[in-house]
Amino acid sequence: MKNDFNKRLLQLDEQYTQLIRRPNEVSGLGNGVIDRWKYPVLTAAHTPLFWRYDLNEKTNPFLMERFGINGVFNAGAIKWKDKYVMMARVEGADRKSFFAIAESPNGVEQFRFWDSPVHMPGHNDPETNIYDIRLTHHEDGYIYGLFCTERKDPSAPPSDQSSAIAQCGIARTRNLVDWERLADLRTPSPQQRNVVLHPELVDGKYAFYTRPQDGFIDAGSGGGIGLGFASSITHAIIEKETIIDPRIYHTINEAKNGLGPAPIKTRLGWLHLAHGVRNTAAGLRYTLYLFMTDLYDLSKVIYRPGGYFIAPKGEERVGDVSNVVFANGWIADKDGSIFIYYASSDTRMHVATTTIEKLLDYVVNTPPDEYHSAGSVNTLQQIIDNNRVHIKAGSVV
Repeated sequence: MKNDFNKRLLQLDEQYTQLIRRPNEVSGLGNGVIDRWKYPVLTAAHTPLFWRYDLNEKTNPFLMERFGINGVFNAGAIKWKDKYVMMARVEGADRKSFFAIAESPNGVEQFRFWDSPVHMPGHNDPETNIYDIRLTHHEDGYIYGLFCTERKDPSAPPSDQSSAIAQCGIARTRNLVDWERLADLRTPSPQQRNVVLHPELVDGKYAFYTRPQDGFIDAGSGGGIGLGFASSITHAIIEKETIIDPRIYHTINEAKNGLGPAPIKTRLGWLHLAHGVRNTAAGLRYTLYLFMTDLYDLSKVIYRPGGYFIAPKGEERVGDVSNVVFANGWIADKDGSIFIYYASSDTRMHVATTTIEKLLDYVVNTPPDEYHSAGSVNTLQQIIDNNRVHIKAGSVV
């Protein structure tokens, strides 16, 4: 038995080591805007063996998994001590989510989890589940984590064991290890998910991007990306939410939409990465899109490219919740490089790389959605006509 135990442990360790050390590479030619990387950067298999297995032969002679990990996804991201850090949503086989931090030396491979998961402080009214954290390094000196807190809806009948109430939890840290839990965000909306903290104060107030919803799943009369301000961060209260990016019929965000990570400040404006959801015969489809707001008026959208920026592709379309890409973390390096960390189908994490200049070109020069078929044809025809001129001039081979 001992030999079998040691043999299996050695095999597990070799398999884990190969995964962690596996080199990554750009996948294909791409679309000129981003480069997708071939291999997922975080999966359930990236979690340490000493999380999943009791390594004591006496108490686990068959070396079985004692704590199963179902998925690793929807990670916030930050550059920390010259490392590329993701704070991932780790979902156990019991369906409960928690946060854990993994770091990489270069942002595209060799991600390793820290030894212990994040011990997030709770409140007197403990939540059943926490997930989808956004990290913001704020000008006040703290790193803030805003995340979804989920509790069972007390008004639901006993026959309904799925109705829930979602709100925005807020915590802060200076070292990513010791977290101070603040009061949950209060807004006029019955439910809040996907709330993001702006990295700078606005007229001395904390600015929040919200996603007001009537229900846990359906936006109802709410929805869209909102903007609100709070005088305090320790007891943040938003009295008014202004929708800056609404849901629109027959678009990629007709069902609901929400901001991903905190926006990036550029020379032209604040660059936003968001997710949009639409209904299909096969269920909800999540894609990612970009827009830009004014540097001084956060409520003013100055560029809104039409269509999606990233959609599920290949194996990304398959998982626990299929046909989904979701991003709540990206990193802007000092050299202008951008690392976009996105999850696919509530299962795994991927990375796509680009640059600030490429994203600015994309946002400024990609045609907007005209919101009807004739407008799409007119947009396409204009591109065709412009290309004919260049072809005739001999500037295109």
